[in-house]
Amino acid sequence: MSTVDDSPVEDLIGRSNRLGADRRNTNYAGGNTSAKGTGIDPVTGQPVDLVWVKGSGGDLGTLTPAGLAVLRLDRLRALAQVYPGVEREDEMVAAFDYCLHGRGGAAPSIDTAMHGLVDAAHVDHLHPDAGIAFATAADGEALTKQCFGDRVVWLGWRRPGFQLGLDIAAAKQAHPRAIGVILGGHGITAWGNSSAECEANSREIIRTAQAFIDERGRPDPFGPIIDGYTALPQPQRHARAAALAPLLRGLASTDRRQVGHYTDTAPVLDFLARTQHPRLAALGTSCPDHFLRTKVRPLLLDLPPTAPLDEVKQRLKDLHEQYRADYAAYYQQHATPDSPPMRGADPAIVLIPGIGMFSYGTNKQTARVAGEFYLNAINVMAGAQAISTYQPISEAEKFRIEYWALEEAKLQRMPQPKPLTTRIALVTGAGSGIGRAIAHRLAAEGACVVVADRNPHTAATVAAEIGDTDTAIPLTVDVTDTTAIQHAIQTTLLTYGGLDLVINNAGLSISKPLLETTDTDWDTQHSVMARGSFLISREAAPTLIDQHMGGDIIYITSKNSVFAGPNNLAYSAAKADQAHQVRLLATELGPHGIRVNGINPDGVVQGSGIFAAGWGAQRAATYNIPEHQLGAFYAQRTLLKREVLPEHVANAVYALTAGNLTHTTGL
Repeated sequence: MSTVDDSPVEDLIGRSNRLGADRRNTNYAGGNTSAKGTGIDPVTGQPVDLVWVKGSGGDLGTLTPAGLAVLRLDRLRALAQVYPGVEREDEMVAAFDYCLHGRGGAAPSIDTAMHGLVDAAHVDHLHPDAGIAFATAADGEALTKQCFGDRVVWLGWRRPGFQLGLDIAAAKQAHPRAIGVILGGHGITAWGNSSAECEANSREIIRTAQAFIDERGRPDPFGPIIDGYTALPQPQRHARAAALAPLLRGLASTDRRQVGHYTDTAPVLDFLARTQHPRLAALGTSCPDHFLRTKVRPLLLDLPPTAPLDEVKQRLKDLHEQYRADYAAYYQQHATPDSPPMRGADPAIVLIPGIGMFSYGTNKQTARVAGEFYLNAINVMAGAQAISTYQPISEAEKFRIEYWALEEAKLQRMPQPKPLTTRIALVTGAGSGIGRAIAHRLAAEGACVVVADRNPHTAATVAAEIGDTDTAIPLTVDVTDTTAIQHAIQTTLLTYGGLDLVINNAGLSISKPLLETTDTDWDTQHSVMARGSFLISREAAPTLIDQHMGGDIIYITSKNSVFAGPNNLAYSAAKADQAHQVRLLATELGPHGIRVNGINPDGVVQGSGIFAAGWGAQRAATYNIPEHQLGAFYAQRTLLKREVLPEHVANAVYALTAGNLTHTTGL
């Protein structure tokens, strides 16, 4: 027998997904929704009132039933009788566990009280840009009355928690015609007797607020254009962004290694071109969901986009030093004896006028989402400035949220990062065989991977196998073409913010005896492997050096680099060239903390693009065996008599780069 009425859950999931799919309604992982309904108590067999609420940390756009916390409504509402007051309201979150229905699903969020205490079957709490514009306007209360009349109630800033839930419930009871509230400095909450009514009310608040801004707001909320601060044309803009990316990532990783994200959307560039942007950027974001991801304020460059690159780099170093000092002072000013330790003083957002915005996080998704949140903040500032003056919550309140014990507990619940999390890898020849196996292994261990191959179709296939663009991107790269390599490095920098692991794997093979080896055979073999790996290493090295974070360059060479076999002159000589590059570059790049190592596989037949392209048939003929027996033949000449597969080579790459062999180079 079912113990739950499924219809409220189905309605809630559908509504949540629709609202969360549109970033104008709420940001990624921001806001929460709920529904009330009836289930059966499996112990008594009697009906019981329940509330389903989006759990802590979930995303509305992708919410599933597993992401809901399920609580007994009677017990949740009974907590009001034991509520000890706002000074001890954090204790109420632990009390939610005693209200769960069975195992309860996801962990209840801090906003659970809001959803349970409000007397409505369905409740939405959202962070729309238009709604937060009203919430952060200096005269937001008067504007809310002017815009909505008695349809929407103003509720001044208070930290999320049990008291906020009580206050919203009281506001609804005192204003029977109201469909929701504007929460000062924060967002909106709406309600309805049905899921459809609740969704319609949420959309009405957002739509009405945006229409008010559009119709009555100033056309230039950020002021006039600053001379010389307009955006550079895209090619120059991206070239400057790529030139700055290694330095910026290194600065942003002073406390802990970060992955980057770059965006140059029109709203960002327009904001940074106007007179009000320094003042507004210094005020920081307001909505808790924003500044938890963007930090209290961004690092802002105060030079035009045409300033000399060396001057810009030095200024960014100086500004970063000042940013760290200011953040430490912010922490020291507001911290109490029971505050969590300072989590790091580096910026999460860096704004470069005329170029765009860099955002940073522990992985690509976190970095990208941080940038999306700051774009939300720009939209909020524009709306608030259009109808009033932007006035976020105080820094003291921001600190209370940022270093909240409940927020710290949420961070502690996050899973431990994988060994290569925050590492960015470029793998050449990654469309098949060994390169494909390496790309898959590095991504599985947490790295962001650039799947580079001469064949665009195989590169795209492998990247899609790995995941979305937060994890892997495909690039068409001919390693003999310097321009193509430079473009690949630039794309890597603009996509992930930097580069840590370079895997020189691209290759081909021509098996001929000396007297049949042509000039073209020799040149082709050396151009792809000896020259190609040199070009990749040369073009990647400046990024590794500028980041000041070390790094790894791995050459996939061959047993043939040290072993003389028949009919293999051009290939083996090129591999020997690569093997000595390993030793030479290890010597040259070691002072920068960059390790260079090589791996010499033998007879990797399965999945190999080289063997499939004719090398296998040539080598089989050399050894006078059927081609399908080549793998087994090679296995017999190993000490363990076991065939080497692409994933075994990938294991060796992982072993060299995952942190256990920190003092190994030139191998």
